[in-house]
Amino acid sequence: MWYWLFKYVLIGPVLRVLGRPTIEGAHHLPRSGPLILAGNHLAVVDSFYLCLLVKRRITFVAKNEFFTTGGLSGRLLRGFFSASGQVPIDRSGGRAARNALDAATAILEAGGVWGIYPEGTRSRDGRLYRGKTGTMRVALATGAPVVPVVVKGTDQVNPVGSRRWRFGHVHLIIGEPLDLTPYLNRPINQQVVRAATDHLMHTLQHHSTQEYVDSYAEAS
Repeated sequence: MWYWLFKYVLIGPVLRVLGRPTIEGAHHLPRSGPLILAGNHLAVVDSFYLCLLVKRRITFVAKNEFFTTGGLSGRLLRGFFSASGQVPIDRSGGRAARNALDAATAILEAGGVWGIYPEGTRSRDGRLYRGKTGTMRVALATGAPVVPVVVKGTDQVNPVGSRRWRFGHVHLIIGEPLDLTPYLNRPINQQVVRAATDHLMHTLQHHSTQEYVDSYAEAS
């Protein structure tokens, strides 16, 4: 209940006024069953607009910092994640990545929607960076469909490095589910997971028209 209250009553109207959001390709989203939504990451508010525009409930494996960040964005994130049962993960220590993947797998095994940004952090310069392999590792292990999602304009509403929100136009593009058959028919190893991840990132680049950088983004 708190998820939908926060989405439609507490934050949704503000997001619609600020971002005038539009969506295309919504018909590509399965109405039920496990689903991975993998997107580019331009701003903190990306998660807000994904949850606002996608009808199904999305669960993120959120870093602990989202529950302690200050400013308007931080307070809203903390309220949203707490109200909607998002999964906080301590990223310190050697098992951080394993814990995150285990939590994501549990979301999918329960028939839920897992939202993830394969770059691992926000792009500070608007370019699309090399994807980390966790997304596709989970996808290949569980067989859950992967739908690429691209946000545009969120960096106008919530510029990186600024705590102030501005007016802009947010557009969400939902791509077709990725065809993972070539990867599912092979033994899952690092080479296969890397190839599947590169396929995902090139699909995101195609829809976003961002410049692609074949190196990992610096944490922001």
